[in-house]
Amino acid sequence: MKEALLYDKCQEGSDVLCKMCAHSCRIPQGGRGHCSVRENRGGTLFSLNYGRLCACHIDPIEKKPLFHFLPGSYSLSIAAVGCNFTCLHCQNSSISQYPREFGQLTGDEVMPSQVVSGAINGGCKSISYTYTEPTIYLEFALECAIMAKAQGIKNVFVSNGYMTAESAGLIIPYLDANNIDLKGDDEFYKTLCGGRVKPVKDTIILMKDRGIWVEVTTLIIPGLNDSDKTLKDIAGFIKSVDAAIPWHVSAFTPRYKVLDRPPTPSDTLKRAYGIGAEAGLRYVYEGNVPGSSGENTNCPSCKALLIDRRGFSIGTNVIKDGKCSNCGQSIEGVW
Repeated sequence: MKEALLYDKCQEGSDVLCKMCAHSCRIPQGGRGHCSVRENRGGTLFSLNYGRLCACHIDPIEKKPLFHFLPGSYSLSIAAVGCNFTCLHCQNSSISQYPREFGQLTGDEVMPSQVVSGAINGGCKSISYTYTEPTIYLEFALECAIMAKAQGIKNVFVSNGYMTAESAGLIIPYLDANNIDLKGDDEFYKTLCGGRVKPVKDTIILMKDRGIWVEVTTLIIPGLNDSDKTLKDIAGFIKSVDAAIPWHVSAFTPRYKVLDRPPTPSDTLKRAYGIGAEAGLRYVYEGNVPGSSGENTNCPSCKALLIDRRGFSIGTNVIKDGKCSNCGQSIEGVW
């Protein structure tokens, strides 16, 4: 347990105002924020999940998914329980929703130095703060990121993007890449996630403007966010920020409280891929379909195959010095 960053003490009483995420929770004495892991004790806000990891694995960077960031490398992936969203379709609900559903926290106590040592000893080029929402354990992630950067280890967020400008500003100096979910329209966020879409879009813009490598993921759920209009709106927004932002359109499988929808058909992913390409996005990828050619990176100019992917593995990678080996076109990314 550690005193939280980014909160104000309210003038009347012992309430506090948390400014870590876009919910901006006003938390009474003895209460917790929407994330269920930040608690007001006597007018002081504490991060209850500081240094308590519920997951720690070495993953291919492609699993985040990041396709234009050190392809073929490994990333030490960590998480603490909790989330500031209540997504009914959450793929990791057993850890993201644990504090909310059971009223308690779980996890092994770990120091930031141990995380960084684990990345170095595991031959990882980066540390990924993932599986749950890194914003709600930012105190710990920030300390790890500062140490990692000093050791030449890069830092990656896999995030729902529901940050404030203040919390984003804390991590940006130490962050190298961020895969941010853009889940659907505002109604989708209100109905399925317990949030709104604007703060997510604001975070995408801010991260890109501050030089962070950004990729965007949309998990496509049949009948909920798979309409042409929704997909065109998402693709159009990404294009308005930067046409070189990779867009991962990923297949849904029934999880948590959304069990009445079928898995996403491959034809839907192909349709989304076409919508992204038609919108002018340079890199669109079909996710959660190992073996699909939609996972490969092709030159946006000459269409030559540059990176052949098979699941989370790299077959071939002929990008040289950040350029297409066939025509010399620059390929955006961190290579």
